Amino acid sequence: MNVLTFLIPIAIFLGALGLVAFLWSLKSGQYDDLEGAAARILLDDDEDDAKRS
Repeated sequence: MNVLTFLIPIAIFLGALGLVAFLWSLKSGQYDDLEGAAARILLDDDEDDAKRS
């Protein structure tokens, strides 16, 4: 039972840390444009690189 006195505060701390990280990612706009990243991978950037050179 003495182990629970250490494990419960550690679990609460890690849960709060995960919640803070999730809220920070929401505030910084990580989830704003989900479709843009999916469409961007389909674009061919080789043509653009050839024009710049």
